[in-house]
Amino acid sequence: MKIDHCPGTLAEGYDTYSRACLNRMFDGRKVSHLLPYDAPNSNRQTDELFEENQQRISISGVQEKFSVLQEKNKLRLIKKGEQGTHILKPIPQFGKRRDQMPANEHLTMQIARQVYNIETAENALIFFQNETPAYITKRFDVKTDGSKKAKEDFATLSGKTPQTHGEHYKYEGNYLELFQLMKTFLPAYRIEIPKLFKLLIFNYLFSNGDAHLKNFAILETPLGDHRLSPAYDLLNTRIHVDDSIFALDEGLLPKSMSQTNIAGQFKTLAEQVELKSKQLDQIITTMLENSEGVTRLAKASFLEESTKRTYIQDYQYRLKQLQKL
Repeated sequence: MKIDHCPGTLAEGYDTYSRACLNRMFDGRKVSHLLPYDAPNSNRQTDELFEENQQRISISGVQEKFSVLQEKNKLRLIKKGEQGTHILKPIPQFGKRRDQMPANEHLTMQIARQVYNIETAENALIFFQNETPAYITKRFDVKTDGSKKAKEDFATLSGKTPQTHGEHYKYEGNYLELFQLMKTFLPAYRIEIPKLFKLLIFNYLFSNGDAHLKNFAILETPLGDHRLSPAYDLLNTRIHVDDSIFALDEGLLPKSMSQTNIAGQFKTLAEQVELKSKQLDQIITTMLENSEGVTRLAKASFLEESTKRTYIQDYQYRLKQLQKL
């Protein structure tokens, strides 16, 4: 396997993680981009380790996730009673082009941070012994001493559970409700309004059709109050599944309000959440520019060439729809 870009930052001229990536992801430790395991579903002994690990992780979602602990400059699956520092997401068992999913999520997360200055969970690509890629992210809800910060996702905040709202509970409602929940639970919610609005435009622009209620959260700060958590689980889902434009069944707005094109709906949403016109203009300008940065990172990514082209085409199509704003 030939690597010529950092599997973390996608910076050119690296055959492993760059110093910037090691500082962000692994507290400056020289961690290898190769894991000491075969990929899941490749040999029985390794599979038993992964199966055991799966029982210990409490993160929901369809895709398999495994809890990993960093010890100095080594990564390993957690054992009973341990708190992981990182989450590992191998190639899933479903979807079209599923072998491209780790690189897709990694690229989308890097674009969010590097191009649009959206705060994201730290992330990188990592590889099993047989060179199969996996996505790895550092837990932002775990403190350096191993204790956990309080984190609540928006499904919990809205009181929606499988018991109360059925198995599709996390896809119910509209995105205007997220702002209403922030107003209820965050004293400093006005500061968070532009961040959430920008993230919703990003999700539209990059065809993230799985931005459901559990993929947004509020996080406890060191001062004991709460704020919007860093963004996580960002990827172009259209590459893998035939999904709708928005994850929530009503879309951006309640059905009674959403009888316009996408650009019009975002304008209505901005009015409803009382986003200042100066802030809206600033967000729109940022999101409509920077296509060179997007293309540069996409070309540097670990996606195969045909998927890179699809990724860029999807982005350019959505960009044209947003230019009507």
